[in-house]
Amino acid sequence: MTAADISPRVRAVADAVLYEGYLLYPYRGSSRKNQSRWQFGVLGPPGAAAAGVGEEPALSAQLLTEGGEDEGVTLVLRFLQLQTRHVQEPVEGGGWRTVDELAAGAQRWLSWDEAVEREVAFAPVRLPELVAPRTIPVAVDGGVDVEELAGPGRIMRTRQPLAAEVTLSRTEDDGFARLGVEVRNTGPEITGPGTTDKEDAIARSLIGAHVIATVAGGSFVSLLEPPAEAAAAVARCTHRRCFPVLAGEPGTRDTVLVSPIILYDYPEVAQESDGALFDSTEIDEILTLRVMTMTDEEKAQARATDPLAARIVDRCDAMTPEALGQLHGILRDPRADPGLIPELPEGVPWWDPEADTSVRPDVDAVLVNGVRVAKGSAVRLRPSRRADAQDLFFAGRTATVASVHSDVDGNTHVGVTVDDDPAAELHDWYGRYLYFAPDELEPLGEPAPGREEGQSWRQ
Repeated sequence: MTAADISPRVRAVADAVLYEGYLLYPYRGSSRKNQSRWQFGVLGPPGAAAAGVGEEPALSAQLLTEGGEDEGVTLVLRFLQLQTRHVQEPVEGGGWRTVDELAAGAQRWLSWDEAVEREVAFAPVRLPELVAPRTIPVAVDGGVDVEELAGPGRIMRTRQPLAAEVTLSRTEDDGFARLGVEVRNTGPEITGPGTTDKEDAIARSLIGAHVIATVAGGSFVSLLEPPAEAAAAVARCTHRRCFPVLAGEPGTRDTVLVSPIILYDYPEVAQESDGALFDSTEIDEILTLRVMTMTDEEKAQARATDPLAARIVDRCDAMTPEALGQLHGILRDPRADPGLIPELPEGVPWWDPEADTSVRPDVDAVLVNGVRVAKGSAVRLRPSRRADAQDLFFAGRTATVASVHSDVDGNTHVGVTVDDDPAAELHDWYGRYLYFAPDELEPLGEPAPGREEGQSWRQ
């Protein structure tokens, strides 16, 4: 696999990881939250953590694979290289002087720390041949670029060289192969306090570092929800400063994203999102509305801070009412699938008997993350904070859907029975269900364990 082979779905998530926290609302350099940046996936130069000026130099993960003699793994290492932007004005008599800001009419430029995306794709490694750890060096050149401005001065961008290494190892474990992946910053060591500062340490760090691993001739095992036969081997896998998850289309097992932030298997960027806002724990609609409320002066400050911030402001300013409405959520036509909860005929109030006959909870369905969920569907319960306290006891448990209901306010409720409840069949017999909202369910896409068709408590 080359960097170009990364699927758009995986790349979208990896980009969100790469830029998580890069620049936060209100996207101005003067904002206190943007004075301390680069929060995730920072691999500092050796000695930086001990000297108190930077982060530890390495991250490591162990991935579990199953395959045969042809099993091979390809890695792509991705990170940001810091680029310091010096805004400079000419000095009388010759030379240049760095200043905080330059302005020419409505155009402004600030001295600021930018970042450059780096991707390093490694040649495939056949796992059966990995009898001893293999270390691959990584080198990224530094540099200086100068951009002449039309009138007030120039911009000088500088980058420090980076050095790192990726080490692969393989261990047999219960019939599986445990693949070790370590990424380590190997730049010049910081020997102690006072020998450098935080600005120099971060300039020599790998920022937002993460790895995309793809296996051919085999498959990865989910480390979050492993099959029973792999549970013991998964429990012996260790990770440091990262969280490996399956990535790509749900159900595929050929790609793992080794992420510096906590994710779930098969993460995805919401289809309503029209562009990066660099804060994936926030809601695009809220951030967009906040940008729209900024004054012209505040927007000018944001645009002067960073080209990526300028794109955010410009995109929000140009957003149409239709695009903004989409951020509130997509209303999909329920009539596109006759098995979903039907809409009431126009003009029929909820109390009319016709409203009752238009729905059938025993056969109606609801889409959850694009998966059709109806009676008999296997789900995992993920109660939200708004749930009753009693519902939280069922977090992570598997359940079987018994019915799908719509209330008079148009909200959907899914009735379930918990699979390991000894009285589950009894509850199903007389219709005593637990109810959850669709967004509190994780479709499993397969029959619930231990609930064969026709099984009954009366047998």
